[in-house]
Amino acid sequence: MIDEKRIRQALQSVLHPKLKKSLVDIGMIRDIRIKGEVVTLTLALKSDRSPLEKVFTGEIETIVGALPGVSSVQVEVIALSEKEYNRLFPKAPLKGIEKVKHFLAVASGKGGVGKTTTAVNVALALAKQGLNVGLLDADVYGPSVPLMLGLSNTLDQKDNMIVPKEKYGLRIMSLGMTAGKDEAFIWRGPLVSKMIHQLLGQVKWGELDYLVLDLPPGTGDPSITIAQAISNCSILMVTTPQEVALADVRRSIALFNKIGQPIIGLVENMSYFVCGHSAKPIDIFGSGGGEKLSQESDIPLFGAIPIDLELRQGGDTGVPLMVSSPNSSTGLVFQAIALKITDRTKSFESISGWQTRVRDDCKV
Repeated sequence: MIDEKRIRQALQSVLHPKLKKSLVDIGMIRDIRIKGEVVTLTLALKSDRSPLEKVFTGEIETIVGALPGVSSVQVEVIALSEKEYNRLFPKAPLKGIEKVKHFLAVASGKGGVGKTTTAVNVALALAKQGLNVGLLDADVYGPSVPLMLGLSNTLDQKDNMIVPKEKYGLRIMSLGMTAGKDEAFIWRGPLVSKMIHQLLGQVKWGELDYLVLDLPPGTGDPSITIAQAISNCSILMVTTPQEVALADVRRSIALFNKIGQPIIGLVENMSYFVCGHSAKPIDIFGSGGGEKLSQESDIPLFGAIPIDLELRQGGDTGVPLMVSSPNSSTGLVFQAIALKITDRTKSFESISGWQTRVRDDCKV
């Protein structure tokens, strides 16, 4: 009498041409059912229209149909889940970032909330922990990191790779280093994707504990490209307290949730202002917005950054606050945020076994 064990043994000879492994062992043949002399099983492929469907189905029907006691074989084809597909067919890492341990994208749904200022100072706060940190200005429309860090627009190359600038303990790359100060960047969708892949893959980032990516505002091509190129890149969302900013940030959160990027935390910028005549904070843009968003989205609020004159001056002069006054009250807020980022990263890894894997396009 035919049984499942015998069928599995017979199907060991059906190999995936790329993996050179049995479809049974890798879980692409599953749910074997026997009813009398009829055998039904499930074949999981990249899609239910895979060109390999006829090949595999033919082999399975021939092998199982030849077993004693089998009169009919029925193969049901389903699509692998994205998680299963990525596990079976991990994509080759982009060369430039193959030695980067963790990726942190700083994002917002709205411009003008201080996202780049946050990205720069968070990167410096991570470096202050003794970590090797890189900073990629992925805002291809308005790259302002060079101005905030006082960098020139000259770049070096080595072994056909771009060498990032080094300053304040960071390795830095930005499109703003490749053009004139006032030159406009005009990009269409496909060019945006191509340029971001170049910034990731053709820059000699070397060994880094963190690569911080300053994304442009909104939910367009740059954010989607980063999500597709870097599996499990953590997202740090930046907002300001007022509702008009929160509404746009909610849209960004929905995007990253939809494409499966983990949002590691939330930062509220321009949270309050303390003037020299009173210790009482003034809520210029309202209050409680970040806390409200944290509660409704179940994303931890990592910190509230005040409106700080020295923070603004640091961005204009090329000497960020985390360089000029790292132990000021605002500097300590950035250091606390950086500690929560590293702690949260460790928590992700220990709970789910999450490991950052960099991926490029791969077809099977």
